[in-house]
Amino acid sequence: MGTAAGPGNLAGVRHILLVLSGKGGVGKSTISTELALALRHAGKKVGILDVDLCGPSIPRMLRAQGRAVHQCDGGWVPVFVDQEQSISLMSVGFLLENPDEALVWRGPKKNALIKQFVSDVAWGQLDYLVVDTPPGTSDEHMATVDALRPYSPLGALVVTTPQAVSVGDVRRELTFCRKTGLQVLGVVENMSGFVCPHCAECTNVFSRGGGEELATLAGVPFLGSVPLDPELCGSLEEGRDFIRDFPKSSAFPALFSIAQKVLSQAPARLS
Repeated sequence: MGTAAGPGNLAGVRHILLVLSGKGGVGKSTISTELALALRHAGKKVGILDVDLCGPSIPRMLRAQGRAVHQCDGGWVPVFVDQEQSISLMSVGFLLENPDEALVWRGPKKNALIKQFVSDVAWGQLDYLVVDTPPGTSDEHMATVDALRPYSPLGALVVTTPQAVSVGDVRRELTFCRKTGLQVLGVVENMSGFVCPHCAECTNVFSRGGGEELATLAGVPFLGSVPLDPELCGSLEEGRDFIRDFPKSSAFPALFSIAQKVLSQAPARLS
């Protein structure tokens, strides 16, 4: 458990999950958001740390844009996205004066903010902290892993799309996990076919099976395939709770199953 790592604002966090991918545009923020919502509906208290500094999209996905981050004795207070305060969120999007403002920073300044996010956000007691990362294996990833390492355990969820060009980049992300000592909870294949809402036929827009093949070759679990789903896209645009509002959609069973696998693996792998 994270509480054994020492004092600090992450001392009350039981499990830290990083959502990674070597490829941009594969839906890491989507998976991070829906995983957090599914864990919340399983009765867990969840935090989301958005370290995608140049593309902070999670505030919009959770309808939290424009909210203010306040200071307390313990540091920054994260934004609670629901009345029950079961999901808290910290993102650079809350620190920008203008939502269209570009974060034109060099590596050291980005790294310093990531370290500040890890040390200075007063999360309180959490069952899970989901960390949404930018694509790649660069400075921000090293800064994130290094800052979180004292609060082990850590687990990584690696996201890909089915086609070979994505799988090739994501394979390098698995190498990054091995080199940095991150345990891989599993691979998620996103945008895995489009299910027609009228006839329920599935069209494999971006090929198929690449994520499962990658997991098999890497010797890590395959957590599931999430299809392209207009209801999921719409709920993210509108900041709605997809897990609550669309239980009959084509993506719901996959997302629910992935969350259940995380719940079943995390105590065994991360405790």
